[in-house]
Amino acid sequence: METVVITGGSRGIGLALSQRFLALGYHVITSYRGTPSAAQMALADSSRLTLLELEVTNSDSVVQFAADVKTALAGRPLDILINNAGVIGPDAQAFDTVEAQAWLETLSVNTIAPLMVSRALLPLMTEAKRPRLVSISSQMSSLVGTGLGMYAYRSAKAALNKVMQVLSMEQAEHGIVVCPIDPGWVQTDMGGDAADITVDVCANGIAAVVEGLTMAQTGQFLTWEGSVRPW
Repeated sequence: METVVITGGSRGIGLALSQRFLALGYHVITSYRGTPSAAQMALADSSRLTLLELEVTNSDSVVQFAADVKTALAGRPLDILINNAGVIGPDAQAFDTVEAQAWLETLSVNTIAPLMVSRALLPLMTEAKRPRLVSISSQMSSLVGTGLGMYAYRSAKAALNKVMQVLSMEQAEHGIVVCPIDPGWVQTDMGGDAADITVDVCANGIAAVVEGLTMAQTGQFLTWEGSVRPW
């Protein structure tokens, strides 16, 4: 069975994705910051689950994480990478309140870190039969959207889309599918209780999309249901 790495697996979408891929029979390697969450530890009975520490904005941590993933793979290739770790950013994100430092910190987690993690793990994917690399984006990143405010979050996810689109072109010759995915408006700590879909519906949809990805879709901005979203 294939192996999937999921960053930011302590809660929300990352935790639900871990649960879903375990249910589908995958080997799952997922990350936490500091200590695993109680929900992650509840999954630890599975022999197909590996929990590893990762601080995505710390270069030494990323290097160590890649080494730990390689050890956990035990000679197997990495089939799927899901860059899920992310932040909503500061409370103050309106035109007249957003602060530069908080904006930069949001970009560091949501835009730069996914590329750094991808760069560290891509060498482990070259021998996979169907390597797939996806990053969790947001509908709030779309340039055709009409929402206001949330400058740090919107811009960080929009920049992530461009990073992944460029990476898709660079990795095409290696047969690696690269896509950003819009998870929808999800009932998580970040999305709130009023959101459109539950985290399980979201995770099940994303897992189905990821399982079916082909090179014909590389570089596209996809929704959790598999349709193409305008950039």
